[in-house]
Amino acid sequence: MNTEMKPVKEGKVCEIYDCGDSLVMVATDRISCFDVILKNDVRKKGTVLTQMSRFWFDMTRDILPNHMISVDVKDMPEFFRQSRFDGNSMLCRKLQMFPVECIVRGYITGSGWASYQKSGMVCGIALPEGLKESDKLPEPIYTPSTKVEIGDHDENISYEQSIVHLEKYFPGKGEEYAAKLRDYTIALYQKCADYALGRGIIIADTKFEFGLDEQGNIVLGDEMLTPDSSRFWPAEGYEPGHGQPSFDKQFARDWLKANPGNDWTLPEEIVEKTIGKYLQAYELLTGKQL
Repeated sequence: MNTEMKPVKEGKVCEIYDCGDSLVMVATDRISCFDVILKNDVRKKGTVLTQMSRFWFDMTRDILPNHMISVDVKDMPEFFRQSRFDGNSMLCRKLQMFPVECIVRGYITGSGWASYQKSGMVCGIALPEGLKESDKLPEPIYTPSTKVEIGDHDENISYEQSIVHLEKYFPGKGEEYAAKLRDYTIALYQKCADYALGRGIIIADTKFEFGLDEQGNIVLGDEMLTPDSSRFWPAEGYEPGHGQPSFDKQFARDWLKANPGNDWTLPEEIVEKTIGKYLQAYELLTGKQL
C-alpha cells in the first residue's frame, strides 16, 4: 500500500518528509539563482548533492556524528521506493536544529571580500592588510549567521553575537554551544579542505548546520559540502586578484545576468554545462563516477 506522503517542509531545492521517528530529505533537481527557483530542472542534480553529502558524512564521523541513517530507499517507508526518490533521498535522524548557520571561510571572496574592501574586516574579524580577492586567509575564519525563514536574508553575526543568540534558545548553554559549533565547523572544514585540495579542488568557503539529538549530543545535520552550500574552485589555474571559476551554478547565474528578460528559464546547453560542473566536482572528490 503506497500511501501518498506530503513534505512537511519545502525549501527552494529540498523537500523534507516526516516519517515519525525519522525524516527523509529529498534533494530535488530544482535550481535557484538570486533566491528565485528557475523554471528548468537540472537532471541528476539532487542525486549529486545527496551522494556528495553521504561521502563527506562518512569521511567525518571521527570528528562528530551526523544525522544520516541511509541513502538506500529500501530502508525508507514504502512511499519512497519509486524511481523519483532513488539516489536523491536520505533517511535521517531527527534533531533539534541550532538557529545558526555555521559559515567558515578559508579564502576571501563574495560578501566577505566586499566587507573587507570597506572595513578591512569580515563579520567583525580584522584581517591582514593588502589581501587580494580570492586570497587564501592565514587561518580559516568562522563567520556565523542567523537562520531565517525562506524569503528573508540570513544576517551575519559576530561570534560574540552568536553566544547571545544561542543563549536565548538554550539558557545557560549559549557560550558552550557557540564554542563547540565554532570548533566543529573549523575542524570539519580543515579536514575536508585538505582532502579536497589533494584532489584538485579548493573549498573556498562552506556552511554547516548542527542540531542536538535526544541525548543532547551535537550532531551534524542538513547537507554537507555540496556545490550548493560551498564554493568549490579548481585548484588548477587558481590565481588570486580576481574571482575564480567554480563548480556550481555560476554558469547559470552568469547567463541570467547577461540575458535580462530571460523569464527565469535557461537554455538547454546552460543546463547541461551546469550539471556537468556538479558531476565533475563529484568525480574529482570521490574518485567515482555517479
